[in-house]
Amino acid sequence: MTIDQQNQVTLIEHPLIQHKLTLMRRVETSTTKFRNLVKEVSLLLAYEVTRDLPLKYEEIQTPLAVMNAPVLAPDKKLVLVSIMRAGQGILDGMLELMPSARVGHVGLYRDPKTLIPIEYYFKVPHDVEQRDMIVVDPMLATGNSAVAAVERLKSTNPLSMKFVCLLAAPEGIEHFCEAHPDVPLYTAAIDDHLDEHGYIIPGLGDAGDRLFGTK
Repeated sequence: MTIDQQNQVTLIEHPLIQHKLTLMRRVETSTTKFRNLVKEVSLLLAYEVTRDLPLKYEEIQTPLAVMNAPVLAPDKKLVLVSIMRAGQGILDGMLELMPSARVGHVGLYRDPKTLIPIEYYFKVPHDVEQRDMIVVDPMLATGNSAVAAVERLKSTNPLSMKFVCLLAAPEGIEHFCEAHPDVPLYTAAIDDHLDEHGYIIPGLGDAGDRLFGTK
């Protein structure tokens, strides 16, 4: 990665995340176990992605004393956007931690020959202009889908935007950072390369298929 890309990309190397990611990579991991692991890792990723949320202080009464205690600033509103269908797995985990966040969806699929993303669904909350947006998708492979989704979402004018994935390929990072240098990217792993079909190597297979038990 270039210095600019290094400044834009955050590699989250927490031991619990890395351990669970290894379990997800194993070919023998069942659909049920894979789904649970995605949810667990997503919740852990959410801690890192929301580290910069602002706080305010309010007076509360504990069982022993009055104190000024930190709480999330009430004017900080979030929207989580899932790139369908595989993004749903990360979305479910993050909603455990941020149940008051609004939810949006972008439906994209890759043309198997051209690898170009084709949109088939788009819906976000009406007040997205007042919210900070976190876009989620398990895999950043070629980067085509992520770049297209973020471009579409920028047209809704959110206050800010971050992109979160489980795995990224160097090719996808380069493409994403070139197209959207203003969007911070968070990932749990940067793998070696893409194969001739656009799959991340060593990767973990097709995240959507492994989440939903399809092929």
